[in-house]
This record gives sequence, structure tokens and C-alpha cells, in this order.
Amino acid sequence: MFILNPPSSIFHDAKKLFLSEQAGRAQIQDFACKNAANVLSLSNLVMGLSSILCTLNGQHLYACWLILFGFLLDLADGAVARQLNACSALGAKLDDFADFTTFGIATSLLLQAHGILSSVFIICYVMAVFIRLCFFSSGIPFVYRGLPCPYASVVLSSTFVLTGGNCFFLHVAAVVMILFMTDQGNYPHDRILETQLWKKTVYIGGLMMLFCCPLRLTCIYYLIWCFSYTLFPSALWSN
Repeated sequence: MFILNPPSSIFHDAKKLFLSEQAGRAQIQDFACKNAANVLSLSNLVMGLSSILCTLNGQHLYACWLILFGFLLDLADGAVARQLNACSALGAKLDDFADFTTFGIATSLLLQAHGILSSVFIICYVMAVFIRLCFFSSGIPFVYRGLPCPYASVVLSSTFVLTGGNCFFLHVAAVVMILFMTDQGNYPHDRILETQLWKKTVYIGGLMMLFCCPLRLTCIYYLIWCFSYTLFPSALWSN
């Protein structure tokens, strides 16, 4: 003989199950919100590692494309972290490591070491990125000291594509970018997805061109974007 639970007991069990499901969904949602920016940083890191592998295998155009995509991911991860109130020490460290991989090591390999001098020059570029990441704080809220390394990386990647990997132009561009990165000038925080509509349009345009347009035309767009930030930071890009 089966003994049935009273209806009140069934309703109580159903309520507990419903509440536990709600709590589970809330935990999953909370975990996703806290780690959405970290996923973007990890994606940036994957872009950098993939770019390194492409360069080592002679696929330089793919390497440049991956660096440009990493640039967009880097702009997005900070915006997502702030919008979801998910800024953390882990996220900051992960972002710095991804930036050093993509905009330091992966980008430096595009400079093509063909001897001792060019190898030393590549090391100098990587060290400039390292110094820039370590000592970027200006003491002023939402202001960088020295050109952010993602912009320098985009300039070098675009120069590689547009010049066909010409070492002379690449080295000249790298020297200029090193000077800008180690400069004491102030640059506004690139909160491009959190300010004026035209800045968001620039970002969306860069994303669409990356997937829909020829790479050379895309690189021209990115060069104009980065040169405008490098040369006219306060006039055009201050919040």
C-alpha cells in the first residue's frame, strides 16, 4: 500500500524545488556577470597566442588580423567590467597579461629579426610595452601617461599590411611608437563604448570592416583611428 503525502507537503516540496532552481539560476547569472570581462580578456590572450603561431608559420596577414581583433576585445573588456560592476584584481592582472602577449610579444614578432641588431630592437620594443603596462598611471582619474600599447600595436600591424612587411617602414614606425609609449604626455582613457555616440560608431565601424572588408582597406581605417588618438588625444578623444 502506498502512502501519499498530504497536499501541503507536496506544495512545500515543489516550492523548495522552485526556489532552489531560482537560486541556481541567480548564481549562474552572477558568475556570468562577474566573469564576462575576464572572458573577453582571455579571448584577447588567445588572439595574441594565435598571432604568434601565425607569424612563426609565415602567415603574417593572419597574424595582423588577429592583433586588430585583439585591439577591439581589449577596448570592450574594460567597458563590460565597468558596466557590470565586475572590476577585480584578477581581471586587471589578466588584462595586463593579455595585453603584453598580444600587443607586446605578438606585435614585436612582426618586426622580423634578421640579425643581432634587429633582435635587440625587438627586445627594446617589448621592454617599452612592458614599461608602459607597469607604469601607466598618471595619478589623474581616467588619464593614461604615455600612449597605450594597443594603439601602437595597431599602427605596426597596419603598417606591416600596407607596406608588405617592409622592414624599414616597420622599424621607423616602431621607433616612433616607442617614443610615444614612453613619453610623459597624458592620453584620455579610451572609454570608447561608454561615451559619445560617434565613438561607438567608430568602434562598430572597425568591427564591421574587420569582418567584411579587404584587410588593406581595414588597416587604413585603423591607422586613421589610431593616429587621431595619438596626435589629437585631448581635442578628439577626451570624455
